[in-house]
Amino acid sequence: MLRVLVAFIGEFLQPAPRGVQSYLARYQPGRSRRELVVIRADVSKSRFSAVAWGRIILGALVLAGLVVPLRGQSMTSGTATAGVQGAAREQRVPQEVIQELEAMKKRIEELEARLKRDGRGVDADAASEAVAVPHAEPSIRVGSTNPSPSSQAPPDSAALIPTENSEDRKTLDFLRTTTLNLGLDTYYGYNFNNPVGRVNLLRAYDVLSNEFSLNQASVILERAPDVRAGRRWGARLDLQFGQATDTLQGNPSNEPRPEIYRNIFQAYATYVFPVGKGINLDFGKWGSPLGIEGNYTKDQINYSRSYWFNFLPFYHMGARVGIPLNDQFTVNYWIVNGTNQVEATNGFKDQLFGFTAKPHKGVTWTMNYYLGQEHPDRSVSTCGPIPVQPGLCFAAITPAPNGRTHIFDSYVNWQATPKLLFALEGDYFVTRVWANAAPGQSSAPAHTDGGAAYIQYQLTPKLALAGRAEYMSDRDALFSGISQALKENTITFDYKVADGLLMRYEWRHDFSNQPTFLSDVQGVLKKDQNTATLGLVWWWGRKEGSW
Repeated sequence: MLRVLVAFIGEFLQPAPRGVQSYLARYQPGRSRRELVVIRADVSKSRFSAVAWGRIILGALVLAGLVVPLRGQSMTSGTATAGVQGAAREQRVPQEVIQELEAMKKRIEELEARLKRDGRGVDADAASEAVAVPHAEPSIRVGSTNPSPSSQAPPDSAALIPTENSEDRKTLDFLRTTTLNLGLDTYYGYNFNNPVGRVNLLRAYDVLSNEFSLNQASVILERAPDVRAGRRWGARLDLQFGQATDTLQGNPSNEPRPEIYRNIFQAYATYVFPVGKGINLDFGKWGSPLGIEGNYTKDQINYSRSYWFNFLPFYHMGARVGIPLNDQFTVNYWIVNGTNQVEATNGFKDQLFGFTAKPHKGVTWTMNYYLGQEHPDRSVSTCGPIPVQPGLCFAAITPAPNGRTHIFDSYVNWQATPKLLFALEGDYFVTRVWANAAPGQSSAPAHTDGGAAYIQYQLTPKLALAGRAEYMSDRDALFSGISQALKENTITFDYKVADGLLMRYEWRHDFSNQPTFLSDVQGVLKKDQNTATLGLVWWWGRKEGSW
């Protein structure tokens, strides 16, 4: 009987099973040495579960009802109960959990040291997540026997975060700070004059009628300066191919060897001097900002270009400086070889003085004064016995014309509303062949002046409607070869098919007070021409905003 009674009491006094105990591992960066805090998930104020306490109470009641002869056996039961309590008090976190958490802590410290060496910040929570057990449960579950898959040791974090050597780091830095951009500009145009040879006169880009044409294919490689990142220098290279190349990139009347540089639209380096708000210096070849319109069609209001874009300089070779006095006013200065000259045709260095102002939110005003001398002082000749590069044989022009060229150029953009844009341009161009009059040398000036007005309204994020009205008084035939007054009106409708794909529909009416434009009869000119154009423009790359 005593054996049965002891077995009964022992059964009720057994502690709760240990096979389902849980622990939480929590990373607290604010604690000293960033230790990991381990907490029993099933711990309460008492070390026993409710079931254990119930068994102890029931055992006590049974003992109280026994007679004195059973006292020795009750003492034995009391000793067993004390053993159960002592075992409960002596419960500790399993050794394998401690080892696992210590390994995790050591790995976190190694990752932090590596991230600091790479120059990147580290987020403590993110670091702890990077080495956490790879499943969604917030706790590490540990069984007394046969641990579940979630309780296995986490994989080596080196498999989660790939390592990189110094060469990889250089490659990643280059790709992050350098943009490669590609553009493709195509069109189909139709001239309702049905001109002989299918040629649109006085156009810069859309020069052909009734043909599918490649206006230009462009490649832009740029690494702009980033002063905040500690890099004050940068560079840019624009390569250009197609019809526009022949319009923009020089001819023998401007420079002796235009073919060498024809496909290089821009190539310049930049340095930002740590003076004031930063003085920007560019050196090389760049597209001329004289005039409001630019080279890349995606950044223009219309598909076709204005007379003034076609008349003013396309590019310069030299140095330019931009000095921002404050956030609203920047002073600009250039010194260059000349207009549309990579290799100078004379020893005079042209200069530009100007500014860019932002007097009001949404308003940008640019003013330029350009002083130059565009007459050559040498002519191409045959070479003697001394070897030189091809095309570098010259004969001096004596006396050489020394007349100056003056260009006054001003334009303003006004973003009246997020959808409505206005722009206005005004230009005055005057040049002389000789600075002073002499027998056989005229110093009479030749003039061209006028301007253009623009409006664009963004109907929807994909649709836009724009217009341009332009006037040019070419009184001394500097642009067209005929003394005349040229005018044109253009309506453009944009449909942005996708980000990086633009369809542009355009109707343009050119007219003059003199017969100027080709007709379907050889040698017969007309006073106007009407053209319809569909332009398709693609671009892709990491460069944001205007190119």
